[in-house]
Amino acid sequence: MVDTNSPDIIYTKVDEAPELASASLLPIIQRFAASADITVGTKDISLAGRILATFPENLTEDQRISDDLAELGNLVKTPGANVIKLPNISASVPQLVAAIEELQSQGYALPDYPEDPATDAEKTIRARYDSIKGSAVNPVLREGNSDRRSARAVKNYAQKNPHSMGKWESTSKTKVSSMSDGDFYANEVSATITDAQAGNAKIEFVAKDGSITVLKDGWALEPGTIADATFMSVKALDAFLSDAIQDTKSDGTMFSLHLKATMMKVSDPIIFGHAVKAWLAPVFEKFGAELDAAGVNPNSGMGDLLERVRDNAAIMAEIDALTAVRPAMYMVDSDKGITNLHVPSDVIIDASMPAVIRAGGKGWDAAGKKGDTNCVIPDRCYATVYDEAINFFKANGALDVATAGSVANVGLMAQKAEEYGSHPTTFEAAADGVIRIVLANGETLHSHNVNAGDIWRACTAKKAPIENWIELALDRQRLTGSESIFWLDANRAHDAELIKYVKPALQAAGAADKFQIMAPREATAQSLKTITAGKDSIAITGNVLRDYLTDLFPILELGTSAKMLSIVKLMNGGGLFETGAGGSAPKHVQQLMEENHLRWDSMGEFCALGESLNFLAEARKNARARVLGQAAEAATQGILDNNRSPSRKVGEPDNRDSHYWFARYWAEALATQTEDTGLAQEFAPVAKALAENEAKITSELAAVQGHPADTGGYYNADAAKLAAVMRPSSTLNDIIG
Repeated sequence: MVDTNSPDIIYTKVDEAPELASASLLPIIQRFAASADITVGTKDISLAGRILATFPENLTEDQRISDDLAELGNLVKTPGANVIKLPNISASVPQLVAAIEELQSQGYALPDYPEDPATDAEKTIRARYDSIKGSAVNPVLREGNSDRRSARAVKNYAQKNPHSMGKWESTSKTKVSSMSDGDFYANEVSATITDAQAGNAKIEFVAKDGSITVLKDGWALEPGTIADATFMSVKALDAFLSDAIQDTKSDGTMFSLHLKATMMKVSDPIIFGHAVKAWLAPVFEKFGAELDAAGVNPNSGMGDLLERVRDNAAIMAEIDALTAVRPAMYMVDSDKGITNLHVPSDVIIDASMPAVIRAGGKGWDAAGKKGDTNCVIPDRCYATVYDEAINFFKANGALDVATAGSVANVGLMAQKAEEYGSHPTTFEAAADGVIRIVLANGETLHSHNVNAGDIWRACTAKKAPIENWIELALDRQRLTGSESIFWLDANRAHDAELIKYVKPALQAAGAADKFQIMAPREATAQSLKTITAGKDSIAITGNVLRDYLTDLFPILELGTSAKMLSIVKLMNGGGLFETGAGGSAPKHVQQLMEENHLRWDSMGEFCALGESLNFLAEARKNARARVLGQAAEAATQGILDNNRSPSRKVGEPDNRDSHYWFARYWAEALATQTEDTGLAQEFAPVAKALAENEAKITSELAAVQGHPADTGGYYNADAAKLAAVMRPSSTLNDIIG
C-alpha cells in the first residue's frame, strides 16, 4: 500500500560534501519534480540528526526532531518506498565526540560521551551513543539486495577521457600482509538453522569458574538462516603487528594499516587500537601509568593520544625517538602531519586500498614523497582480493582505462546480512573463558575458547535475502550475458553454507553452466583478466565484498566510485537508489571552508535521480515522471559530453556550476521533447532564461571562490548560512524559484 501522506520521493539529509551539494541541487530537483506533481521530501539520517533524535529529553521543544531513520526503516519495507540515499557518516568515536561537542556549542544540552562509564546512568548514555556509531544507517535501510554498476554514459566518458593511473613496476615492493593464524578467517564456524533449532538464541560468556554472563538474549534465529561465529586472538594479532612493523622496516617500505573502523564499529576500532599500541609499544611499556592517567585510549588513535600528552616532555621525547627508528609511515595528509594511525575513520580500506593500487602501489610519506607500502590488513577474509590485484598489476602493468571492461556487482546485503549486521553480536572478551551460542532448544550451536581481550563475533544471513540475491544474479546474467562469478570460498565456513543455497538454485534455473563459483583470490584474477580484455564481469558477492569491490573496480575503471549507479530492489517492492561513496568527502569540506570551492561530483546523484523517477513512473503509472526521468538522463549525458563536472582547483568551475548545467540541460531536454507538450511549454522559458543568463550566472558562482566559507557548522550546518554559500547566484535562484 502507498502512504498518500509520504512524499513521492525521499531525498536523504546526510553529512559532509554530499550534504553541502544537496543545498544547491535539491531545490532544482524539487522545482522540476513539482511540474509533474511529484513531491520530493527529506529525511534526516545525518550524524547530527541521529544524535538529536536519540536524546529528545535533553532538548527544548523547538530543538526536538523526529527519528527519521526509524521512519525510513519502516518506509523501505513498503511497496511505495522510493528513497534516494546519499553517503552518510559511519561514525568512529572521535567523529561522534566531535559532533556532540559541536551540537553542545550550538546550545543543545546533550550529555558528554562517556569514554569510561562508571555509573549505570553513564553506561546507559554510552549504549545510546554507541547505537549511533558505525554502520547504524545502512542495516536499517537496506531491505533489499544491491545491483551496482557503472552507468553506460559514465563508462563511455571514462573510456574516452581516461583518468591518470600510476605506473606499476614488476619490482614494486608494495604488498599485502595478513595474519596466517588466529584471525577471523581461521576461527570461523557456520551452520544453517533448522526448524528444530529456530527461535530466540542467547550468546553467553562462561568464565573459568563456571559462572555465566548473558551477552545477548532474545536473538531471533529463523529457519534457513546461516549463523556464524568466530574470533580474533589478540595475542596472535599483537605478534603479527609487531612482525609487520619489523618486516616493513626491513623492506624499506611504508607501514600502512587498512581497516573499516567505521562500519565495523566494534571489532575494527579495537584492532586499530592494537596497531597504535604496537607502533608505540616502547612508549606504552615505559609510560603506561601516565598514559592511563591522561585518559589515553589507543582505539581513538594517535591524534587523540598526542593531544592528551603534548605537555609531557618525557613522553613526547620518547615518541620522537621511536619515530626516528620506526619505518616510514603512510600519511593521510603529509602537509599536516596526519599519519595512517591518527584517527580510525581516516583510513577506510575500501577507499584507501584502491587509491594505493590506482597509484601504482604508491603511498606518501611524512615528507610528501611517493614510495612502496606494506598494506597491513590483519584478517584474511577479504585481504586476498587486494593481494591478488597487486600481484596482477605487478605482472601486467596498470589497467588501460580506455579499453577496460567493467565489473558490476550483485551484493547480498538485505536484512543486515553478514558482518555489517554484527555490531550487536560482537564482543571483546572480558576474561579467559568460553563464548557460545545457545539455541532456543538448549543446543549449543557454536562455541569458542577465548582469552581476555579476544574479539568474538557472530553474524547471520537470512534465507529470504539469500534467495532474492541469487534470483537477482540470475536476472542480471540473463539481461547482460556477462561472465558471472559467485565470489565464495569453499574453504571458508560461511561461504560453504552459502554455496549450499547457490548450487541447487542455479541447477533448478537451468543456469549452472552460466555461472562460476570462485574464492575471492581466484575471482579477482579472473575478473581482472576479463576487463583487461575489454569484456564485462558480474561479481556476485556477500555484503563486505560488495562494499569493497564497488569501490575497487570503479576507482580503477572510472577514477571514482561516486559515479556508480546503485539500485537496491527492496524486497517488498520499493526502490532505494544509492548515490555512490563519500570516502573523500571530508577533504572536500575542508577545501570549501578554506577556499569556498566544492569539488564534490554529483554524478551519482544525477544517475540515482533518473532511476528514481523512472521507478516512480512505473510504480505509480505516472507518465510525466517518465518524461522527467528520461530528460534527467539526457542532462546527465550532457554533463559528461560537455565536461561540466567540477574541477579540483579553486577559481575553476565547481559543484555549483555543475548543478547550473544540469538544470539547464534538464530544462532543454524537457523543452524539446514531444511526448508531453505541457512540460515542453513550461520548461521552454526556463531553458531560454538559463541559456541567456549563462555568463551572469557563472560569474556570480565564480565570484564567491577564493575566500573562506561559513556554513555555521561541520556536522550541523546553519540552514540559512549553508544556502547562502551553496546558492550564491541570485540570477539562477530567481529562474529556478
